[in-house]
Amino acid sequence: MSNLRIGVVGLGLRTSLAVAAHQPDRGFEVAALCDTDPAALARAVERIGDPGIDPVADTTRDHRELLERSDLDAIVVMTPDDTHEAIAVDCLRAGKAVYLEKPIAITIESSDAILRAAYETGTRLYVGHNMRHMGVVRRMREIIARGDIGEPKTVWVRHFVSYGGDYYFKDWHAERDRTTGLLLQKGAHDLDVVHWLAGGFTKRVSAFGDLMVYGDLPRRREGTPRPDGWLKEFDWPPTARRDLNHRIEVEDVSVMNMQLDNGVIAAYQQCHFAPDYFRNYTVIGTEGRLENFGDSPGDVVKVWNSGPTGYRRDADIVYRVPDAAGSHGGADGAIMAEFARFVREGGATDTSPVAARMSVAAGYMATLSLRDGGTPRDVPALDPELVAYFDRGQVR
Repeated sequence: MSNLRIGVVGLGLRTSLAVAAHQPDRGFEVAALCDTDPAALARAVERIGDPGIDPVADTTRDHRELLERSDLDAIVVMTPDDTHEAIAVDCLRAGKAVYLEKPIAITIESSDAILRAAYETGTRLYVGHNMRHMGVVRRMREIIARGDIGEPKTVWVRHFVSYGGDYYFKDWHAERDRTTGLLLQKGAHDLDVVHWLAGGFTKRVSAFGDLMVYGDLPRRREGTPRPDGWLKEFDWPPTARRDLNHRIEVEDVSVMNMQLDNGVIAAYQQCHFAPDYFRNYTVIGTEGRLENFGDSPGDVVKVWNSGPTGYRRDADIVYRVPDAAGSHGGADGAIMAEFARFVREGGATDTSPVAARMSVAAGYMATLSLRDGGTPRDVPALDPELVAYFDRGQVR
């Protein structure tokens, strides 16, 4: 059987995923690259494949050229979030299976349009929520499935983003019309994990937030390029950061509360001026509590399921986060392998376009609440016809 041949569109910060998509010995390979920036194309050619053995030589600056090629089986889309709908719909209508990097889109309307295009064309759609393939998330899900903490009733997530001022306030991420806001753009991963662990989707939200630190710091003039080394030399303290994006319209701290459709209550907090980077999950069930202490191989998830007692540093059970190799704790390689298998064979996947839509919907409605004084907002349901189609594994 010949290898699955993949075209990649967008070669910015997630080029590590394109590297993970090039595994000829596992049956899939990157055969063409696309980016509007010639320098980004050149860097990607150097990173992907072995120039002396299996170089990726085919490059273009227009994604539509890839859609005309009969030798490409699938397209990986990693362009800025506000372009996802247009590019993904183009690919789906051209009959190219699509891997769409999270978030699926920046509005509920755009998310639904992508799912509708996949349904109408019958072309396979996969959304890359790679945290579902991270060892720590899979370990927490195993613990819950095993019944160590009983039935989940509440989930709390704290997300400290130490480099937030550099990654999210020095480019297009700081603009509302490019992201909606960071509760959606950055939070889509965590909201999806909350849904996956809790076994339900958010139906009602309320949120608060503000632009507390980065709103008053020096900005670049519009059209001025980002400085060299902008993601290699991080500034500290946060107020020392310079060369921010010319438009800063999104919040740098936010909190949201969620009521899920199965009764679970959840909370998510995000801060972009913390000194450390850390995701902390707590899930409390009818018979215990779990909490992660780190998310890298060798870190642990602790379970307390006896009591009642005062706080105990030593838990009743300690689970190790499994070893993994590659970017994002091995998740990138695993998710590209699942995508390639899905394109070839179909079947069930750990990721879900419906779940991707629901994480965007939760983040989108929370952002509307945040900018309206915390007014509770209901999350619009997805068309049942689309839910049924994707639940069947995209089979009519």
